[in-house]
Amino acid sequence: MDGFLQDYTDIVDYIVRSTHKMWEEGGIGLLYQHYGHNTVVWSDWGVSYGRDRTFEYVYQRESAFPDLRLHADSVIWTGNDREGFRTNHRITQTGYNNGRSTWGPATGRRIQYSSFALCIVRQNRVVEEWLAHDEMAAIRQLGLKLDDVLQELTFYVDRGAVEAMAAEVPRVVGQTAPSSYIPEHPGSFHVGDFVRQGINEIWNWRLLNLIPVYYAPRCRVHGPNSREMYGHGDVRGYILSILAGFPDAMLQVEDVFWNGNEEEGYRTAVRWTLLGTNRGLSAYGRPTGKPVRLIGLTEHRIEHGKIVEEWTMFNELALLWRLRCGTS
Repeated sequence: MDGFLQDYTDIVDYIVRSTHKMWEEGGIGLLYQHYGHNTVVWSDWGVSYGRDRTFEYVYQRESAFPDLRLHADSVIWTGNDREGFRTNHRITQTGYNNGRSTWGPATGRRIQYSSFALCIVRQNRVVEEWLAHDEMAAIRQLGLKLDDVLQELTFYVDRGAVEAMAAEVPRVVGQTAPSSYIPEHPGSFHVGDFVRQGINEIWNWRLLNLIPVYYAPRCRVHGPNSREMYGHGDVRGYILSILAGFPDAMLQVEDVFWNGNEEEGYRTAVRWTLLGTNRGLSAYGRPTGKPVRLIGLTEHRIEHGKIVEEWTMFNELALLWRLRCGTS
C-alpha cells in the first residue's frame, strides 16, 4: 500500500497487526508511526486532541491489565491508499485486573468485553478515531459497585469534555413531523439507503411496527452491557427502553460504509449520534432532566434484504456518570 509501512499487505492487515504490535507485543512507541501528533479521538467521555493523550490512555490501561489481549472480531472498511481509508474494528478485550484502574483498585479478576474503534487512516496514520467501549460489562465482571466506580471516576474524568457532549435536541417545526429520509438510489435495494431509512423510520419516526421490514424474524442483536436480544420483540423492547428515558431522542446517522454484495450478504459499519433529554424513567434511574449526546457504533450483517445480526455499542458507564455526576 502506497504510503504505508511495507510489511502491511492491505488495510485489514494494517488494522489488526498494528493493534497487536502496540497493545499485545508492547510496542507502545509505535504510536509515533501509527497516530498523528494532532489525531482527534472521540468517545462518550468527550473529545481529545493529540497523540500524547493516546499514550496516557495506553499506559493506564496496560498497567491495570498487564496481559490485555485485543481479539479482532471484524474489520469493515472502505477507501484506498491514495485518498485514505475508513475502518471499523470490532474487538473483544480480555485480561486480568492486576493493577489499579480508573474504575478502582485491582481485583485480580478477568474481564471480557467488546470495543469498537472506527478510524480514518491516511499514510500509515490514524488521523481521527471514534471509540465505544462496553465498560459497564467490565466493571460488572470485576465485581465493583457501580456507585463506587462513578465516584472513583470523578478524579479522572475531564468534566469539561464530558459536559461539552451535551447538545440541544433538534425540534420539529410547529406541528410537523420529523424529516423523512429520501433514498439516493430509488427503485432498487441499496444497503446505504436501507440502513439510513430504517434507522430514521424506527428511531426518529417511532414506527416500531416497521421493525419486521428491516429485521429478520430470528435476528440476533448484541448490545451494551453484554445484552443479548433475539427477534422482533426484544428489538422493540430495547428501543422502547431508550425512548422511555429519553422521550425526545433523535438518532442521526453520521457515516455508513460496508463490504459484501447482494448475493453473499453485506457487513455494514454505522457511526451515529443520539441526542436526547433524560425526562423519563428508565434502566438509568429517575429522570434528571439532563441533555445528552451519545456516540454510537453499529455493525450489521444483512442477508436477503434483512438484518440478521447486529452489534451496537455506546458507553453506558459514561452515560450514567453524566446523568448522576455531571452538572449540565
